[in-house]
Amino acid sequence: MPRKILHLDLDAFFCAVEEQLDPSLRGIAFAVGGRPDARGVVSSCSYPARRFGVRSAMPMSQAVRLCPGLVIRPPNFKAYRAASEQVMERLNNLTPYVEQISIDEAFLDVSLLPGSAEAIARRLQAQINAELNLPCSLGVASNKLVAKIANNQGKDRAGKESPPNAILVVPPGMEAAFLAPLPTRELWGVGPKTAEQLARLGLHTIGDLARCPPGELARRFGKHGEEIAQRSRGLDDRPVENEGEAKSVSKETTFSRDVADTAQLQRVLRSLSDGVGRRLRLDGLSGTTVKLKLRWADFTTLTRQVTLPTPTNHDETIYAAALDLFHKAWPRGRPVRLIGVGVSGFEGEAFQPGLWDAPLSEEAQRLEQTLDALRDRFGEGAIKRGSDLLDEDQ
Repeated sequence: MPRKILHLDLDAFFCAVEEQLDPSLRGIAFAVGGRPDARGVVSSCSYPARRFGVRSAMPMSQAVRLCPGLVIRPPNFKAYRAASEQVMERLNNLTPYVEQISIDEAFLDVSLLPGSAEAIARRLQAQINAELNLPCSLGVASNKLVAKIANNQGKDRAGKESPPNAILVVPPGMEAAFLAPLPTRELWGVGPKTAEQLARLGLHTIGDLARCPPGELARRFGKHGEEIAQRSRGLDDRPVENEGEAKSVSKETTFSRDVADTAQLQRVLRSLSDGVGRRLRLDGLSGTTVKLKLRWADFTTLTRQVTLPTPTNHDETIYAAALDLFHKAWPRGRPVRLIGVGVSGFEGEAFQPGLWDAPLSEEAQRLEQTLDALRDRFGEGAIKRGSDLLDEDQ
């Protein structure tokens, strides 16, 4: 029997929560994010703001130029997390197979529930609307790939005048036909560069990809081409993973002014690595992949990563790997807008010294544990490295 998979996305979630906190925001153009004079970015924007061209991830200064009367609210993550938890509680009450993708997005496998997938989706949407006063859209299909794209299409077809609260169903057996007319960019794994390469080959729609011999795509794009060929036919057998484990732990910072000073960038990198290590230890996790993220002044973003021979959650190990990536990726003197550090590839708490580590002494381990305890008791800012104070003095 075909699976019944739902993809749920809360419509303009941050804004919907803000409207609950302040009903005067309803019906007006407003955005959640940082200040335009401090290099702020739009985290979310209301539908009236979208009519002016404002969108998420846009610099707030640009948003204000597009919509001069834009009201700006700082993020209230405590309220967003509380609302998200209420939504996820209802999803988990419906089925044990829930895969939360982000604070406002999740997959559900409802194959074992009686009734059609569409009926289940409509009841769930009505429950979230009525009990939590939150709009949400759902894509319904036999697999995660098509359910996600169906949700995107349902929201696009509903327009931008108001929260779409849409439901779009792709019946089993109609996956390829549904995808066929859509542009290749709608397919997972096809970014701007890949789309340009495909267009040069005369492949503009997902249907074009499906008609292309899989061997030809594999020859030109390797394993990635094989995956694209499979997805273009609407095939996806990935399960809804409900273990609830984090996929990665990361921290990043956006500078109020672009930074080109080597020492300052290294200090920030050190602080971010410390924060990631602490988070990993709090969650009982160790990871084998360290990732560096850099964004230049023109918003171009690059990521680099390295796989360690053994999993780690130690600050020094993470910093050493991130610093090595930084020196290899950063053209000395080029201004940096954003820098970030992340760890993934979790393998539990086990740790053995490897390529990036000298054996961690008992004194170093005790120091790390002591610092964690002090931060637990007095807050993240209670303990700082002396080098951090240099940036505060500038």
